[in-house]
Order: sequence, then structure tokens, then C-alpha cells
Amino acid sequence: MKNSQNKESLSMLKSYEILRNPFLNKGTAFTREEREKLGLVGILPSKVQTIEEQTAQAYAQFQSKPSLLEKRIFLMNLFNENVTLFYHLMDQHVVEFMPVVYDPVVADSIEQYNEIYTNPQQAAFLSIDHPEDVEDTLKNASDGRDIRLIVVTDAEGILGMGDWGVNGVDIAVGKLMVYTAAAGINPAQVLPVSIDSGTNNQKLIDDPMYLGNRHERVAGKPFLDFIDKFVEAQQKVFPESLLHFEDFGRANAQVILDSYKDKIATFNDDIQGTGMIVLAAAIGAMKISKQELKDQKFLTFGAGTAGMGIANQIFTELVQEGLTEEEARRHFYLVDKQGLLFNDTPDLTPAQKAFTRDRSEFANADELTNLAAVVKAVHPSVMVGTSTQPGTFTEEIVKEMAAHTERPLIFPLSNPTKLAEAKAADLIKWTDGRALISTGIPAADVEYNGVTYHIGQGNNALIYPGLGFGLVASTAKRLTQETISAAIHALGGLVDADAAGAAVLPPVSQLTEFSQIIAEATAESVVSQGLNREKITDAKKAVADMKWAPEY
Repeated sequence: MKNSQNKESLSMLKSYEILRNPFLNKGTAFTREEREKLGLVGILPSKVQTIEEQTAQAYAQFQSKPSLLEKRIFLMNLFNENVTLFYHLMDQHVVEFMPVVYDPVVADSIEQYNEIYTNPQQAAFLSIDHPEDVEDTLKNASDGRDIRLIVVTDAEGILGMGDWGVNGVDIAVGKLMVYTAAAGINPAQVLPVSIDSGTNNQKLIDDPMYLGNRHERVAGKPFLDFIDKFVEAQQKVFPESLLHFEDFGRANAQVILDSYKDKIATFNDDIQGTGMIVLAAAIGAMKISKQELKDQKFLTFGAGTAGMGIANQIFTELVQEGLTEEEARRHFYLVDKQGLLFNDTPDLTPAQKAFTRDRSEFANADELTNLAAVVKAVHPSVMVGTSTQPGTFTEEIVKEMAAHTERPLIFPLSNPTKLAEAKAADLIKWTDGRALISTGIPAADVEYNGVTYHIGQGNNALIYPGLGFGLVASTAKRLTQETISAAIHALGGLVDADAAGAAVLPPVSQLTEFSQIIAEATAESVVSQGLNREKITDAKKAVADMKWAPEY
């Protein structure tokens, strides 16, 4: 009797393994023939649903949730149960779901991660306390899958949030969801990775429910040695994968990128992706205003990882347009908590030092300790906010800026919403409709004096999915500045410059379409440089052949 029960249990286990595997599970969509073959007869209700019926049912359940966080929890549970259904649903509601699965609702999810913990399917959790486990962890988490894309975070520098330790794994999970929804990478070929090196967030350490290492962050050489060990294991276990670094702290982000960018296929979205999206927005704005990028003055408010990534990307573009490096640097002004950054400002980061000013340039240098004073002295034509200081682009500052330039470019990029430097509607009003705006979070159209102004969302999701998918599809050995430029211009060129109230970036509603264009431009650039590992004669075909569709 006991042996008989064991055999039945083993048979049942195989059946339930299929239903519990999110990459294989079809739920009630398994046909009668499939149920008989897979041992699922009697385990599911009799009706065989189509994926369209399942999608309608799931969307009704989604709509019934009373808060955005509960909507996100529902979607995460669906993702963990049935990946194909999740993406089929998201494909139909991408504009509605984007802010729920990623920014800004992901911030609420991270803050309450310990209380609402939902195991991210197939994520890898690496602990700096156990470096001997790195390779085995990557193998265990991937479970034999052909991983082509990894998003890794240590969550020390989440924009607008700071250090959130192991809770920040939701950033990696959300990023990969956007990769698939926007560009079409197969979700079975991606892996979110959390590097738990501790946390300096005392609130987390004191929280008895916190799921990460309860000690201060390991820093300096021991941390970078662990990153080396991780990259070595990643290259060994997944030699064809693209490595996407996300939300590392300002002390490490650039150092890590510089260590690997010329050796493997990798990029840092906070440094390169943010710079790319802002440059694409600026290129789109130049098409609308009929101006030249090389004639602009750029003020960056918030000179951290994102701010410096933006400055570097625009600087590179100016050099490509024919300016010398010295000429290009004269177009930039960095404002941080100290005010305008000078070459004698204490504690400058290496990235900041390249863009500082000399006090001799200003008669009132000692007074340039706040944004208002700097705007009045400099008269910027482009003002970018990555400060996480809400409301700092005030009416007074904006009007002062607009008094000296016909079409001011104003990009309040800090997110979530509560940290934005300004609201789009206010910027339109304060500049009498002349401002060209990009926000870090979704912004509604603005009606002003009979014109509908469309607001470009400066969200990295507009560019990194196409860029990353193009790199994966073209089997890129590494990412060069030439390829980055190709992707930027592919996005910036999509702006409808002659439309009244035109946005500086294309809308999220067209995300899948222009992600394909960016992926093709990226792949073509890789192949033209001979940086593809596998033989590719048609880059567009390589992109099309790799694209995954959410169908059973």
C-alpha cells in the first residue's frame, strides 16, 4: 500500500511540476490531448480556455485590485505562475502596466519587500559572505536555461531611494519585464541577479523581517574583488550573455563599468542609459526648435551617477559633431549640493572633475551656492534635473531661464513622482508654452492656450530594451560608443517635429514599435564593426529571428 502511494505521489509530482513551471504552464489552456499526455487529467477544470479568454479574465482580476501596489502584486503572482499569459496581458496594456511593473510603483514594492515578499521566479541571490557559492548560484537559478541577458544590482544607489539592500532585486526583475514587453527577448533567457553586500540603511538592519545580510556594506577592494568573481563566473556559465549593471552606488558604478566595458558585452543603464535617453530627447528637441546641439548651454542639477552619465553622453555627441574636447567641456555647468562645482570644490568624484569650472570665470563665484544663483549667472538653455529634490525648478528659476532662450529645454527627471523637480503643466505655464520638456515619470498632456502639449517621458525604458535586445540578437562582443550613438539617433529621429505641441520623445504607447527600430540599428552597428561572435549576414533578420511572442 505504501509503495503504491509513493508511485502515485511521484506521478502527481510530475504533473504539478508542469503547472508550477512558469515557462511551461498554460493553466486552463492545456488541451484535452495535452492533459492526457502530461498527466493533467482531473487536475484542472474541464473547460479549455484560449489565451484570449485567460487574458480577459486576468485583466478583470487586475482591475479589481484597489491600489497600484496590489495591482503589482497580482501581476507578479501571475508572472510567477504563467510567463506567457503575463506577457500576453502586458502586450495589450503596455502603457497601463509599465508604471505598475516598474517605475514608479516598483518603489513601493521595494519599500515593502519584506512584508509582501513574492519569490521572483529564477532570480539569483549572491551573498558577499559566501563567495564560494557564486558559480553554483548562477547555475541553480538558471536551471539549465540558455541565459542571454542578465540584469544585476546591488541596490546601493536606487534613484530617488538610495540604499535598499536585497529589496532592490525588484529593480532587476522589473527591468527584465520591460525588456521582454518592449523588445521581445525570450523571458526564459533572462536572469535577474541580486548582489547582497550588506546595507547601510539602518532601517533595514533594524527590521526583524529584513531578508538580506545584516551588516554594513562591504566596500572598497573586497567588494570589487567580489564583482570580479561574479563576472568571471558569469562569463564561464553564460559566455554569450549581455551583462546589464543597475543602481550601483556612485563610488562603484563608473569604476565597474570602466573595468569591463572594453572586455565584455556590458553596460550600466544609470550611466549610459540615462545619458542616452536625455541625449535622444535633446536631439528630438533640436528637431522641433530648429536649433543646433552645439549651440546650447547645459546645466545639470544633481551631479551623481545619472547626472554625470548625461553630461558624458552629451559631451561625446558634441565632440562627434566637430567640437574639440576643450570646446565641448565649456558647454557644461554642474550644480550639486555645494552649488556650482569648481575645480577646487572638495570631494569631487573623478567623473565630476572633468566638467568643473574655474572660479576666475565668474565675478561672483563665491555666491554661486544654489541653483537660482547659477541659473542667473549662466543663462542655460538646457536644464536637467537628477537631484531628487522636489520642486526645485521653481517659477522664479524657470522664468529666469526662459528670459534668455527662446525654446528652453527643461528635463525634471527625478522619480518617483514625489521627487520630481517640477511638474510639466507648471513648466508650460511659466514659459508661455515655449518649454520643451521631458519628465522622468509619465506626464499627462497639457492643455494651454488652445494647444495640446505632449510630454516626452525621459524613461530609460524607451531605449535600453531595444539597445540590449539588439546586442543580444547580434551576439555582440562588446558595446562601443559608435553603437550607442546609432541607438540614440534611431530614437531621436522618431520625433514628429512639425506637430503642434510635439513631444521630444516618442510615446510609450509605441514602445514595441520603436524598440524594434532601435534593436535593428544596434545590431546593424555591431555587425558593421565586426563585433558579432556568430556569423551574421543580415542584422535585421537576426533581430526578427530572435524576437519572442507571448503565445502558447
